[in-house]
Amino acid sequence: MVRAPLERLVDLFGIRLIGTNASTLTKLALSIGLIAATVMARLVVVALVRAFRRRPQSDRVTFWVRQCTSLATFGVILAGVISIWFDDPKQAQAAVGLTTAGLAIASQRAVTAFAGYLVIMRGKNFTVGDRIKMGGIQGDVISLGFLQTRILEMGQPPDVTEQEPPGMWVRSRQFTGRIVTVTNDKVFDEPVYNFTREFPFIWEELRVGVGFDVDHARVERILLEAAGEVAGKYASDADAARQSVQQRYGVAIDQPHPTVYWRITDNWLELTVRLVVPEHGIREMKDRMARHILPALNDAGIQIASTTIEIVGFPPVRVERAAAARSKS
Repeated sequence: MVRAPLERLVDLFGIRLIGTNASTLTKLALSIGLIAATVMARLVVVALVRAFRRRPQSDRVTFWVRQCTSLATFGVILAGVISIWFDDPKQAQAAVGLTTAGLAIASQRAVTAFAGYLVIMRGKNFTVGDRIKMGGIQGDVISLGFLQTRILEMGQPPDVTEQEPPGMWVRSRQFTGRIVTVTNDKVFDEPVYNFTREFPFIWEELRVGVGFDVDHARVERILLEAAGEVAGKYASDADAARQSVQQRYGVAIDQPHPTVYWRITDNWLELTVRLVVPEHGIREMKDRMARHILPALNDAGIQIASTTIEIVGFPPVRVERAAAARSKS
């Protein structure tokens, strides 16, 4: 074993630190200085961008600046520390290989999550502010990190809540108040639904059942009037977004104007109005439509159909008065 000369060893409070010499302390000081300088440079860049934008921290430009500077900081620190501690290229290659192998074995899920982060960034799956469904959680993305994504959860309609976990007490697409953390490796296991990125509108439906003996054309007009009152102001923006998606992907998309479809059931005629609305604020829009439709139907003397049972016949009924017969005897 080769021992360092005594004059090169370092003493701390009279205690000789074995394996520590002036060269090691110099490298340590350089590493600390490099890390501190790089982190400070990143903070300065983010602060300048935020001051220039004069917007909240959740601003998308500020978010992407933070993300890019974080990756750049990590890369500079990693390359700088390796250069400082391993001046021999062969030693550096061996160290990097061993470190990579160790991380791959010990932190497989973390490595996969980081790879998922790179896929999200490169593939533009979603960003902060998008409404997505990932890992069974649906809501708005409020934070995107190297390993995890945080989602402000929202509720789901009753027909969806009964089929998919977790249990929901909010029976509409409104926030529940829970912030859910999902690891980024979910992009490799499950599909990611984005409700706002490419086409910031969705098709919503409202169903109304009426009897077979009413004025169905008038009911259709009432539904179209309600839909036009709520969604008419979004028609031009929705049509522009529709044309953009069609030109980009070459797929035909339905027209954004409201449409009513008829469906005959065993008990009534079901009329479904289909319209394009923004992803946010849908419950308020459907509430306004219901407040318009119900009075209009009442004024027209049309009732909303409900399940009824019609009795067409009774079996013969036999009544025996045993007590009266005993009294006569």
